[in-house]
Amino acid sequence: MEKNNDESNSSRITIEDGFYVFRLQNDTDQISRESHDISSNFIQFHFCMKGQGDFLFNTGNYVFNVKEEHSILLYNPQRDLPIDLKLQPNTWIIGIVISIKKFHSLFSQDADHIHFLSPENSTKKYYDNAVVSPSMAVVLSQILSSNIHESMKALYLKGKVYELLSLYFNKNEDTDIEQCPFLIDEDNIRKIRLAKEIILKNISEPPSLQKLSESIGLSLNKLKEGFKQLYGDTVFGYLLDHKMEEARRMLASKNYNVNEVGLKIGYSTSSHFIAAFKKKYGTTPKKYLMSLSSQ
Repeated sequence: MEKNNDESNSSRITIEDGFYVFRLQNDTDQISRESHDISSNFIQFHFCMKGQGDFLFNTGNYVFNVKEEHSILLYNPQRDLPIDLKLQPNTWIIGIVISIKKFHSLFSQDADHIHFLSPENSTKKYYDNAVVSPSMAVVLSQILSSNIHESMKALYLKGKVYELLSLYFNKNEDTDIEQCPFLIDEDNIRKIRLAKEIILKNISEPPSLQKLSESIGLSLNKLKEGFKQLYGDTVFGYLLDHKMEEARRMLASKNYNVNEVGLKIGYSTSSHFIAAFKKKYGTTPKKYLMSLSSQ
């Protein structure tokens, strides 16, 4: 199922003419669709903080997927690249759209450092994907959660976007980590990401919050606050969503019955699993299986 972009929690903020920030959020359990006209005079950066999205091109014949903690860069001076995006459930994406003229002015002294800005590449299309570094994740979180007075919002976001782009193109970001001004925040980001990996690896028997905080070397409060800021949910709220998605995937494969799925994701009794599944999706696992058979 899809929902239209009128119901999604998304916004476009104008920094200045030819320079925009998109905050694209789908906090529901259904796919949402975002559409925005973008001409060939613009370069696009999209950073996925959680979940994943599919960028559709050529009336859906080509799909560019961006996954959690990854980014994509889109640039094609030969044709328009409108944003036609399918946001998966519980997905946050920050988009930066900036005119080529404006973008060149930012890097006029460093064009050699960014090879697609060189004169011989100026008419060529360029697509790229990359991992979002911890320092970039900090800035993205600040952009997403900024609570700045309206009169100062454009200035604040402009500074953050410049910071984000400098980190994106800094090829030597980790060579001198001791001098990085975000050392503490970056270290916390790494630890919180490690916490996410631990709970997903131990989906059926996750550690307690206290044990989790001890294993990653972060205080309980910082773990809870940082996890909520980075992933938009509590540790176990995030884990529950992942469990339910995994349960739905396993049921859809038709390789497991309801009891087997419940046990594999950590429910000792099928009744608890059924109740959790119904609360999440509005139907029981059995009825979900029956709906698949009728398709």
